[in-house]
Amino acid sequence: MGSFLHRHRSLTPYLLLAPGMLWLAIFFLVPMVFLGYQSLQSGLFPHFQFTWEFSNFSSALSGYHTQLVRSFVYAGIATLACLVLAYPLAYWIAFRAGPWRNLFLLFIVAPFFVTYLVRTLAWLNILADQGPVVRVLRDVHVLGPDGRLLATTFAVVAGITYNFFPFMALPLYVSLEQIDPRLLEASKDLYASSTQSFLRVTVPHSMPGIVAGTLLTFIPAAGDFINAALLGTPNQAMIGNVIQAKFLESLDYPTAASLSFILMGTIMVMLLI
Repeated sequence: MGSFLHRHRSLTPYLLLAPGMLWLAIFFLVPMVFLGYQSLQSGLFPHFQFTWEFSNFSSALSGYHTQLVRSFVYAGIATLACLVLAYPLAYWIAFRAGPWRNLFLLFIVAPFFVTYLVRTLAWLNILADQGPVVRVLRDVHVLGPDGRLLATTFAVVAGITYNFFPFMALPLYVSLEQIDPRLLEASKDLYASSTQSFLRVTVPHSMPGIVAGTLLTFIPAAGDFINAALLGTPNQAMIGNVIQAKFLESLDYPTAASLSFILMGTIMVMLLI
């Protein structure tokens, strides 16, 4: 095998790519083709027929554009909240934590040791009407006597922010940790203030982490349905909730597949822009 690779060095990159490409073909490309096939069907369950029904897309978009827009709004707010919360934390760990760096990184990753569903269910107790958070907010008159957090937009966005926070924090830390301290020293030698050094050196060099964290957070958050289902009401339903209901409850596979493609296509267009 070694002699074969030595004689055909040009094949080495393709051989290294082959397992990953095979995995993507089986578990991504094939399901996507089948999903596209379903999106162009018509009829009622279980007697669907492939009829090139492109009207499924326009009907799905006109019927559920509110949930689609809401999904992107919630995902955008949660992504921005993750960035605002994670950047100072990642900055402190990268430049100030010293020997405790790994411990604080473990704290960030620790929620992943518990399943996504359990983490979200925990927020039911945290934000419950008779829970400690609501009681404190009522005592300080932030909420009225009958005010609540559960089953609100705040609860859904807070749940999304919490669940996807590590996806933002870890890329930010990796990007910040790789910044050469000598660059910061050089900026100060050139009479830059701490604020100028941060804005002109730290932020530009951490931009790969910001972009990676934004993508890793926004994309799954836009398709999330667990937080809206458990922490919200039908008024907070996201497009993921509609797709899940179409697939598992009403058994309207063509509409569900069309909505899935609309969601993926919209995200792809936003990424390209």
